[in-house]
Amino acid sequence: MKKQELIHLHGLLAQVQNHYEEETGNDVEHDEYASVSVRPTSIHMSKDDHKDAVFALAAGITSELADEATEQVPAAAD
Repeated sequence: MKKQELIHLHGLLAQVQNHYEEETGNDVEHDEYASVSVRPTSIHMSKDDHKDAVFALAAGITSELADEATEQVPAAAD
């Protein structure tokens, strides 16, 4: 994948994270992503830096979604 494509993917994942947090009120775990210190607007950073950020952000989003999917929903009849 080219650097420009990684930066684009990074930006899209950041938008997914923001949308998820706004819709659910839950925060996506940021520790690993924050430690990378690369944002989608950091175009001067290396391709590998953006790749690490994409993987960290994707892991945080999928972890949050997996936790949400395992929550039990009480049975109720309408």
